[in-house]
Amino acid sequence: MSDVVKAIILGIIEGLTEFLPVSSTGHLILAGSLLNFEGDAAITFKIVIQLGAVMAVLILYWKRYLAIGTNLIRMDFSSSRGLNVIHMILAMLPALIVYLLLKDTIKSHLFGPTPVLIGLVAGAVLMIIAARSRRTETADTMDRINYKQAFGIGLFQCLALWPGFSRSGSTISGGLLLGTSQKAAADFTFLISVPVMFGATLLDLYDSRDLLSSDDLVLMLIGFVTSFLVAMIAVVTFIKLIKRLRLEWFALYRFVLAAIFYFIIIL
Repeated sequence: MSDVVKAIILGIIEGLTEFLPVSSTGHLILAGSLLNFEGDAAITFKIVIQLGAVMAVLILYWKRYLAIGTNLIRMDFSSSRGLNVIHMILAMLPALIVYLLLKDTIKSHLFGPTPVLIGLVAGAVLMIIAARSRRTETADTMDRINYKQAFGIGLFQCLALWPGFSRSGSTISGGLLLGTSQKAAADFTFLISVPVMFGATLLDLYDSRDLLSSDDLVLMLIGFVTSFLVAMIAVVTFIKLIKRLRLEWFALYRFVLAAIFYFIIIL
């Protein structure tokens, strides 16, 4: 199988899984192991093509980003008017700091099948705990999320640095445990995913600049475009799905996936 075909397959997987709490990175690592698509360049590839799917969110939420940008220019940070840039900074800062401190360790030790299977199971347990928690709901929309909740969701997002945990799974679980509705947590998760992934992708490309060849860049472009196109088709349906289905269903899928890949790859 050619690398171009592998890039397309991985792009499709990314586009289909990015918006569900099942860990798109975990799926890419497991699929990459089956396709024998591994190594430093492959790790960077898997990070870059995630940006293709996240671009679909940018298009979906463009009015919200425009409003946040306008308020930033006006220096209007009033939380009484709903979500603003301070909420986003508070949610993004913890994971950014942890990633900058541990990025080499993460890439060298966690981007493999075994850590992913552990992350899938641990993340599923977290989702079940969050779904069955009985916290008083104080934010039914993301505009009612307060600064404390935004920062707390950001802390939970740090778990997503472990491949397999899932960014949306971690942050939505965190939101539920902190008193937001699943819909509010999902909307907030999608909104902060764009700057988070832009930053992570640019940083990783810079760090890997000496390891990449022109062929690698072509494969990344193919994977990026594929994931973007697939995500554009899937994004609306999947965002509605994540807002309506209880997290236990996604947790069950993660348990099954981990079991299947355990027997395929580990044993």
